[in-house]
Amino acid sequence: MTDKVVEQIREAAKKGAQVVCLQELFNGPYFAAEQNTKWYDLTERIPDGPTTRLMQDLARELNLVLVVPMYEEDLTGLYYNTASVIDADGSYLGKFRKIHIPHCLPAFWEKFYFRPGNLGYPVFDTAVGKVAVYICYDRHFPEGWRELGLNGAEIVFNPSATVAGLSEYLWKLEQPAAACNNIYFIGAVNRPGIEAPWNIGEFYGTSYFCDPRGQILEEGPRDKDAVIVADLNLSLIREVRNTWQFYRDRRPDTYKAIVKP
Repeated sequence: MTDKVVEQIREAAKKGAQVVCLQELFNGPYFAAEQNTKWYDLTERIPDGPTTRLMQDLARELNLVLVVPMYEEDLTGLYYNTASVIDADGSYLGKFRKIHIPHCLPAFWEKFYFRPGNLGYPVFDTAVGKVAVYICYDRHFPEGWRELGLNGAEIVFNPSATVAGLSEYLWKLEQPAAACNNIYFIGAVNRPGIEAPWNIGEFYGTSYFCDPRGQILEEGPRDKDAVIVADLNLSLIREVRNTWQFYRDRRPDTYKAIVKP
């Protein structure tokens, strides 16, 4: 998987990409379809593990910002669903740990593998702008999208592993709505295909970029791997925010129930 993705990153660079986000848990299958301790062996330290160092070298070589979602070991037995952000000069900028962990569907046993994220909602000042990450199931929680906007995000990537059925109709609803509500760009990333031996359903691909007006700019195929590239004009953020004054008119003093335990 790592070799395959390296080639796709090179393809993206040839197409003119300046920032690339990989799929959730990019270098393996979606193993949370079962509960088996053997998958703990996929964990790596971030940034001290070999995959992060490889991606740093690649970012430096290609002058490319990389968002790299992986299975992270913090301490032995303490694991997170994490994405690191690497700048175009190869420097490691930091990481986001998935905040909301599902464990309610027949084939999404994530609480068996991941501790809930504890690093908040960081935004990283990269060579291409202010980049943030919100991972898969996180997208169902609007509070985090707003936190990222308040922290200055211009591009938010949502790497996912989501299958057809229950959530598919939300795929092109939630992220464009979040882009509108918070007025930034979103890159929604999903893996395609059916993964044996679990066969929990079809990962329906259709990765896309949407703009601060919620318009989908570029969209990938449903049933095969693809490199999706879009031009993101960050000046549109200011233009839209000067029209829709959501940040000026919000009323945090009235929002009581949403922060109660």
